Amino acid sequence: MRIALRNCRLLALPFLLAAPIALGQIYVSPKGDDTHQGTTASPVRTLQRAVGLSRSAKDRRIVLRGGTYRMAQPLQLTAADSGTAGHDLVFTAAPGEHAILSGAVRIEHWQLADPARHLWSAPVPASVTNTRQLYINGWRVTRTRGRVPVALTMTPTGYTATSDTLASWKNPADMEFVYTGGNSLWTEHSDGLGSWTEPRCPIASIAGNVITMAQPCWDNSTKRVMLPSGERTANLVGPMSVGKQPEYVENAYELLGTPGQFYFDRAAHVVYYVPRDGEDMRTADVEMPALEKLIDADGSAAAPVDHIVFSGLQFSYATWLGPSSNEGFSEIQANYQVTGPDGYSRQALCALVPNGACPYGAWTPAPGNLDLRFAHNIQFVNDAFLHLGAAGLSLGDGAQNDVVEGCIFSDISGNGVELGGVDMPLAPIAEFTANNRIENNIFRNVGAEFRGGIPIVVGYARSSVIAHNQIDHIPYAAISMGWGGWPDKIRKAGQANNSALNEVRNNRIHDLMLVLSDGGGIYTQGLTGKDLADGEKVTGNVIYDQYSSGHEIYSDNGSSMMTIQGNVMFNTDHDNWGSRHRDYYDGQDGKDSDPLTIEDNYWQQGDPDSSKNNVTEQHNHLIASLAEVPHSILDQAGLEPAYKTKLEARYAELIGAGRPEAPSRVAAAPGNDFAYVTFSPSVADGNRPVLSYTVTASTGAKVTVAAGEFLKLAYMRVPALANGQPVTFTVTATNAIGTSVASLPSYAVTPSDRKVTPPPPPADVSAHPGEHGNVSIHFQSPAPEHNGEEPSPITAYVVTIEPGGRAVTFTGRNIVVLQEGRHTTFKVISGLKPGTYTFHIAAVNAAGAGEAAVTPPVVIP
Repeated sequence: MRIALRNCRLLALPFLLAAPIALGQIYVSPKGDDTHQGTTASPVRTLQRAVGLSRSAKDRRIVLRGGTYRMAQPLQLTAADSGTAGHDLVFTAAPGEHAILSGAVRIEHWQLADPARHLWSAPVPASVTNTRQLYINGWRVTRTRGRVPVALTMTPTGYTATSDTLASWKNPADMEFVYTGGNSLWTEHSDGLGSWTEPRCPIASIAGNVITMAQPCWDNSTKRVMLPSGERTANLVGPMSVGKQPEYVENAYELLGTPGQFYFDRAAHVVYYVPRDGEDMRTADVEMPALEKLIDADGSAAAPVDHIVFSGLQFSYATWLGPSSNEGFSEIQANYQVTGPDGYSRQALCALVPNGACPYGAWTPAPGNLDLRFAHNIQFVNDAFLHLGAAGLSLGDGAQNDVVEGCIFSDISGNGVELGGVDMPLAPIAEFTANNRIENNIFRNVGAEFRGGIPIVVGYARSSVIAHNQIDHIPYAAISMGWGGWPDKIRKAGQANNSALNEVRNNRIHDLMLVLSDGGGIYTQGLTGKDLADGEKVTGNVIYDQYSSGHEIYSDNGSSMMTIQGNVMFNTDHDNWGSRHRDYYDGQDGKDSDPLTIEDNYWQQGDPDSSKNNVTEQHNHLIASLAEVPHSILDQAGLEPAYKTKLEARYAELIGAGRPEAPSRVAAAPGNDFAYVTFSPSVADGNRPVLSYTVTASTGAKVTVAAGEFLKLAYMRVPALANGQPVTFTVTATNAIGTSVASLPSYAVTPSDRKVTPPPPPADVSAHPGEHGNVSIHFQSPAPEHNGEEPSPITAYVVTIEPGGRAVTFTGRNIVVLQEGRHTTFKVISGLKPGTYTFHIAAVNAAGAGEAAVTPPVVIP
């Protein structure tokens, strides 16, 4: 039967108008409407609606018009949203347009609340329950912070204070104590959970002079279980407790007054802020992050989220409220934390404690503001991850064949990219994190709030490629690979795992570890493969200008089957690579070391060639400057030519230029009418080099030095101080745009005319000759005994070369920080002619050079 249709009108039904759906191209605009059909003329408003509209198409392309997408909830993706091979689901910015996915609300209607303090306030929408960040004209400002105004005595539940001062402060349950891990030099005020961490715990309540800390954060940070020997904690990472004193208190209304700091009164829904110079709150763009996730992709081993591309987008302004909860931030390492009501006694401790939870080392990671689990064939290409409050991007357990390329990561509170987890070390190979690439990206100012944050953190993974990334201006380590090797500290095997065939190559890393210590440019933990052939390969990386003590390539506990070849390690002054560890894997008894090969590197360490106990060092080159490294190695490290100019230009466009952040961790040591002052330099430099630092004493005295001179010395001398008068110090940083706000003040010191004697000779001195007249001088700081006198800080070492009497002075951060430990450090002397030499090494303090220690004779070829 044939039915003829004549002179009929076609009804304009919505599904018949959806031509773009058939073609697979959906348009989204911040000005769109989700009742629209996603055409260029009628775009939808949300990505969630666009995903729904695209499901009927074979080739699915969601085009974001320019503007800011203020998201009320994360973009939720499941396996049902997946693309297929050759037919990805693509989210892309329209050509030439800038699309920002934002989790913030804009704060408006500012008023001057207190002219005397230049304090402004504004209402916050009721939908915002809490936040930890605020951004003014695209620049991060900090919550209020200051020294604790009373002395504290630790108790099982918190502290007792010498007065009830804090009890009168507003909203005490919003305040946090922050601990800095023993890295404030020349002081004993700072305690923590290791100098590689910066934990924090909220206050639960204050009654009179009794401060009760939030649980379980307090127990997790003060009661970590000790092994029966009493030698170590069962987690084998750091001490049992944060110790006696917080470094500072954060997020208190009463601390308002410092420019660049804000306080959010959650009960009143009012935010307070003291502007920095040049900020006009009547016209400023003020962004308050409210959403904790921008993308939440929940796949599984059986149903992964698959074949999705994000291209040319900016992800910004999300927060993370975990540290504000009773969990706090009880950090272990790399922003992993101890969590839960019995975390301190059971979590991740496995067989080391009764009823321990397995696997060993499975602590809780910081979440990603973009959080993907069992994500396969996902691409982030040419995206920007800026102004984020957790980890930027988490490609968690089961990530396979994912790519992060040509992206920018900057101003991120925690880690940059987290690849794989640490809770599935023996997952079947089919479900293991594998075959992922992180290449040609820029990472800067990562760890902006949680200073233990690392640009690239890889847990247990196979066949990862971390290559050609540019990483600089970071507070701690740059790349972390692997986990679970700590049991070698107690003569046990590290956590068994299926990691293998990972490559870290041709990355350029500099200006690292500007705040925390005991890390490195490339840090590795645990077993990396079954043998050297399929173990981790670290090749062609160029790492230089490390500030705090650590190692530029760090093979830490249990690191086994690594090959470290053809890298450049310069200006670290403390063990370019470290270190050997006893092998307890597969029933080994620790007589030999974990297998490692270290060859063909350019460094300042100068170890002689050797091959013993499974560790081979050979054909490494001792250098006195980067000019001695072949150009082919230097040129191949970092962004490849196709990315470098484009990415750096985009970074400058997105970030702009501003003043640097304040220096941190200011500490002082008194002398006779003077004081030495040291500090951690600015991490965020405002996208302009810091030119100078200025130390200001509470007496009004000021000293300014060029930034390069400070980095050379690692301290500043403030003269003309009155003996017997306590004094504190603050520090500012200046770049071409202007001067930062002031740092927190140091603790008070009192100059005096007390007798100071020169220091004893340094310990364990040696000299290691290399090529081209270079020699590496190794030494430890003098033994701590100073004839019962209070020691004066060592600020330099003088090396006298014999024969000839030529003197070379060594200064720098590592000279200063040697006093917090007895690690061996080194410096390179160049320009020596062939011959036999001895080197006389003396430590220098305020009284002058002490007795020298003399190296055995060495022959310079």
